[in-house]
Amino acid sequence: MDNLGALILTYNEEDNIEECLETLNWIDDIVVIDSYSNDNTINLAKKYTQQVYQRNFDDFASQRNYGLEQINSEWVLVVDADERVTPNLKEEIVDKLKSLQAEGYKIPRKNYFLGKWIKYCGWYPDYTLRLFKSNNRYSGLVHEGVEIEGRIDKLNNALIHYTYRDLKHYLSKINHYTTLDADKKYKAGKKKGITYIILRPIIEFIKKFILKRGFLLGTQGFILSILSSYYQFLKYIKLWEKNQFKSGREK
Repeated sequence: MDNLGALILTYNEEDNIEECLETLNWIDDIVVIDSYSNDNTINLAKKYTQQVYQRNFDDFASQRNYGLEQINSEWVLVVDADERVTPNLKEEIVDKLKSLQAEGYKIPRKNYFLGKWIKYCGWYPDYTLRLFKSNNRYSGLVHEGVEIEGRIDKLNNALIHYTYRDLKHYLSKINHYTTLDADKKYKAGKKKGITYIILRPIIEFIKKFILKRGFLLGTQGFILSILSSYYQFLKYIKLWEKNQFKSGREK
């Protein structure tokens, strides 16, 4: 398509990047921003596009904004390496760009974890703003988002998202994101006591497993609800640690 580009961030994605780019082969203007992978990601990506750039990673917003600067097309579709664009989603995007009625479009995602589509636990439809004009920019360090002035619509067809390879991968991501979350709250002057630290994970489990119907997913739903609870616990004890031991010294 002449007026649509695609942007993908990568780091050691040799197991994902080819399948991802294969579902984008109808787009000519494809930009890959790699954070100096030490596997075969770069060579595999160059089979599909010559617009492959390497940049030291500082945060997702900065990385994506750098990628947007390389896009030549008016519109951009932002895709992660572990996501796949289905034929139905492709057709819907092509149709939308023929008769634009909004400044941006949110796309639902079908997230897969431990071999199952996670339809519950609050993981679906998981709308995320991924189709917009390439002159827009991202902001935010932990949960980055793109700021768009004007109407934002939703598409019907979903991205397929193979979110985590296994439990080890999921736990490593939890450790990374809870650190970022705790840093953000600490810098904002947030403090939480022991009562909150105890109750917040319990509330999270009830929310995911019962209110968001995680129990309908069986074992995967129970595991994911426990892990979501652990995420909250880990985030707030990291915040507690920062407040207790400022600059490495006990108050």
